[in-house]
Amino acid sequence: MKIARIYLRVSTAEQDLTRQAEIEHSTRSAGYYIAGVYREKASGARADRPELLRMIADLQPGEVVVAEKIDRISRLPLVEAQRLVGSIRSKGARLAVPGLVDLSEFATEADGVARIVLESIQELLLKLALQMARDDYETRRERQRQGVQLAKTAGKYAGRISDAATHQRIIALRGAGQSIKRTANLAGCSESQVKRIWAIHLKQEPGD
Repeated sequence: MKIARIYLRVSTAEQDLTRQAEIEHSTRSAGYYIAGVYREKASGARADRPELLRMIADLQPGEVVVAEKIDRISRLPLVEAQRLVGSIRSKGARLAVPGLVDLSEFATEADGVARIVLESIQELLLKLALQMARDDYETRRERQRQGVQLAKTAGKYAGRISDAATHQRIIALRGAGQSIKRTANLAGCSESQVKRIWAIHLKQEPGD
């Protein structure tokens, strides 16, 4: 039986995971049993994503990690990205990502020089894909920085618009005694944002 674990990631709470749900259908159509679907809203430039780490911990030998694109797995600097992929491989699992050619089965069946060549090509293709994902991340950040700078120069930059609804959910959940981690999960945001918003709220309370 072919077994897969699906990792679905978006960068912000405003994005919708629904668009990635088609992956489940295509994975089943390819003949895989889905052992788990791991969903989270987090930046690919972070290695400490809870659901990603949970998925890696759950992996069993022979399983396949399925993602929409390689940048869903990582936008980390190359060395860190390779370390992350290495942690997946160390569990005896492999990646199945559209756009990333998988030569592992061919390499396993090959002998001698042919196997070495196929494995080398596979590593090169993976390295290129991971580097391209990081380069795209850096390009987006630079364009955002340039846009902010232009807006400031034109006197039109007012700073990031606050997500009032998320802030209200955080305050309500924390006020009801929910933990920081639970609040972050329910509000669809990061734990650091929960800490920041709650700290601001406490400072604004009467008598503080």
